[in-house]
Amino acid sequence: MPGIVPPGSKVLVSGANGYIAAWVVRTLLEKGYAVRGTVRSEEKGTHLKKIFAGYGEKFETVVVEDITKEGAFDEAVKGVHAIEHTASPFHFKADDPQELIEPAVNGTRSILKSALNESSIRRIVVTSSSAAILSILPERKVFTELDWNEQSIEEVKQGKNASQVSKYRASKTLAEKAAWDFYEASNTNRSWDLVVLNPPFVFGPIIHDVSSPAALGTSAGDWYNSVVRPDMGGKTIEAITTIGGGWVDVRDIALAHVLALQKQEAGGERLLISKGEFVYQDFIDTANALSPSPIPSHTDLPKGKPGAGKDFVAKIVYDATKASKILGPELVYHTMEETTRDTLADFEKRGW
Repeated sequence: MPGIVPPGSKVLVSGANGYIAAWVVRTLLEKGYAVRGTVRSEEKGTHLKKIFAGYGEKFETVVVEDITKEGAFDEAVKGVHAIEHTASPFHFKADDPQELIEPAVNGTRSILKSALNESSIRRIVVTSSSAAILSILPERKVFTELDWNEQSIEEVKQGKNASQVSKYRASKTLAEKAAWDFYEASNTNRSWDLVVLNPPFVFGPIIHDVSSPAALGTSAGDWYNSVVRPDMGGKTIEAITTIGGGWVDVRDIALAHVLALQKQEAGGERLLISKGEFVYQDFIDTANALSPSPIPSHTDLPKGKPGAGKDFVAKIVYDATKASKILGPELVYHTMEETTRDTLADFEKRGW
């Protein structure tokens, strides 16, 4: 029977050198699992081997150069009991939407296909996104796991003329749909069940290999630019007080990945993982209120328009009660203050 994967089991984490994935690896190891992480090259795995050296043989890496290739994960899945699939492109630089859609969809199909041949696998957890759930509407809406972002799929039919945000959102939506379609179609010959996690913006300290703030991923980079740089990354007061979204600490989405292996009832479920809504003014105010400052080298943190975030009424709201119910009381979200303090302290330590 598919289902629970207890500590002591071996878990494959795809794209292990990514922002979320590195925290998933760390949390799995801390909870007693053995981890095999996929990386695109030996070089990409060097930093991970260094930071997880204390776990000895419990952590290993395997090279999967191209996740979209037929049979790409055939060797990687051998002998594992679960898979955490996090590898998917996230940037706003695509010309053709297929630059994002093809690797997202084909990478997901590829790992699920390889998993069909390995009877030891009991559960696969896929990192999707709230991007696969939300729609931009004139009125306020509370979104749940029942919602799908058909809007972006429609928009990318314009091809290169579609917005960068729509290209990314469509890639996440289509990749998740592909996962569920594959899951249903392989009902009679798979040993595993599927859980999909849908986080919004992911913030918090980093443990993967990043050389400078400019090299940060999309969400973490946007947070640095908005909360640390005196010019707020070029954002206007209107932008930081009226444009926002849902957010979650990277350590919480990582913990959700582990809890999703341990709860029988998570099988076959889609779970929104979100702490709540924000505008960047909220994080800016939080950063300025911390005493002593966790980033003393920056005496010029932006101020924005203090308190203006309190007037913000989010049009997009996520109902994350299902995840809390299924994953249980162990899933305790970091507060905005905790995330801000720990992230700024991390930047200070790096000399950023």
